[in-house]
Amino acid sequence: MNSASSNLTNNATAASGAVSPTASSPAAPGAAVAGTPGAVVVSSNTTAAMPVATPAVTASPTFSPLYQQIKALITQSLQTGEWKPGELIPSEVELAGRFKVSQGTVRKAIDELSAENLVMRRQGKGTFVSTHHEARAHFRFLRLVPDEGVPHYPESKFIEVKRVRAPADVARLMELKSGDAVIFIKRVQYFDGVPTVLEELWLPGLIFKGLTAERLVEYKGPMYGLFETEFGTRMIRASEQIRAVCADAGAAQLLNIDLGTPLLSSERVSFTYGDKPVELRRGLYLTSRHHYQNELS
Repeated sequence: MNSASSNLTNNATAASGAVSPTASSPAAPGAAVAGTPGAVVVSSNTTAAMPVATPAVTASPTFSPLYQQIKALITQSLQTGEWKPGELIPSEVELAGRFKVSQGTVRKAIDELSAENLVMRRQGKGTFVSTHHEARAHFRFLRLVPDEGVPHYPESKFIEVKRVRAPADVARLMELKSGDAVIFIKRVQYFDGVPTVLEELWLPGLIFKGLTAERLVEYKGPMYGLFETEFGTRMIRASEQIRAVCADAGAAQLLNIDLGTPLLSSERVSFTYGDKPVELRRGLYLTSRHHYQNELS
């Protein structure tokens, strides 16, 4: 088993060349046969033949099903903030009229958006933009659940919050330049008063300018809810790597466990619209009373 470091050392996805046919028509005597490979220009005033260049090959656009195009247009409206998190979006009939497609095409697009948790349907009320303030959204990115009892959100104690320059490995994972400003957060999360999770987070300094320890402490909801409400950044998906490690001295002290205690180590990059990485999170999980749960489909 690897050793967990105090700073949670890094543990870490053609357009077809189709030829557009050129229409041809019967050529008059002495005229060029245009667009024909190997054609020659014959002039009544000359006896020499000059070759004509073959038309350049152009790439044709990649085909996309109509419902995927509608899905992209709806996603664009979500990204630009036309419909805010938690708001009701237009009905399928209204969207069909707006995009001049069938209601079935719109329904298929919304089905996919719902499966990706970008929107949520409420029986008898319509379709709403998903928000991190929804109770069910709290556990989309928090996968540590108790062995017994009902899953609940932990309490946080912030150890450190500061603005720093991005280390090379952090910059690479977040698609920043080495040395760009990032917000660094270190915290311990408690379940029923027991320190269970030690986390380090990096956020782009440009997007999260103004995020302070005081603001994090006074905000009582999920952190992603704060990001969504005050910084206009919504986490859409995440890519995560998990491995087993042993607690080093720093982790053992903060989690109040013995040196060498087995821990679950995760490294997660979270993305917003357009697959833009906006958070790097490295965590150490104590699993003596909890387990990591994921549903595969």
